[in-house]
Amino acid sequence: MRIHDISKAIEEGMEVYPGDPEVSVRRVARLENGDEANVSAVSFGTHTGTHIDPPLHLLSGGAGADSVSLEALIGPALVVDTGGAEIDREFLGAAGIGAAVRVLFKTGGRGGLTNDASLHLVGKGVRLVGIDGPTIECSGHEGLEAHRALLEAGVVILEGLELSGVEPGTYELICLPLKIKDGDGAPARAVLLEMS
Repeated sequence: MRIHDISKAIEEGMEVYPGDPEVSVRRVARLENGDEANVSAVSFGTHTGTHIDPPLHLLSGGAGADSVSLEALIGPALVVDTGGAEIDREFLGAAGIGAAVRVLFKTGGRGGLTNDASLHLVGKGVRLVGIDGPTIECSGHEGLEAHRALLEAGVVILEGLELSGVEPGTYELICLPLKIKDGDGAPARAVLLEMS
């Protein structure tokens, strides 16, 4: 069995979504200074690096990160290489998404989902949609329509994936976000298991 770590490391200076808090990782105790242990303080937004968007991200009263179904976060996942194309309903039809419950889009950091594509995935019964960019939205689209279509249907959004070394195909996804009480988002460690 091969394990692909598809999470981004959280570190100072990393790219964050425009307007989100910058990342700070500061050592507050050091062995070399005579302290008993190394201890750090970290500060970053809930949508930093590899993270989930639960319904509360956009929906007042929606489920928070601590309430997201683990069944949506663990199980078979289909990785689809978009070649950087915009993900619309026509693309999804040609890609043969079928009955996939979890779909991860490998875009090379380019492209996103149209609102129509999101509604199509909801209609197919998809429970989790992931992407290797900082947002699932298409560039130039306003209003977070793709987010809203998915979150209103209870679909978990997984953004900021590292899929560059992953070939298209079916894998076993394990994604465990931090259990932040009423979190509007949560950084996550996500891996794909390549079953032989």
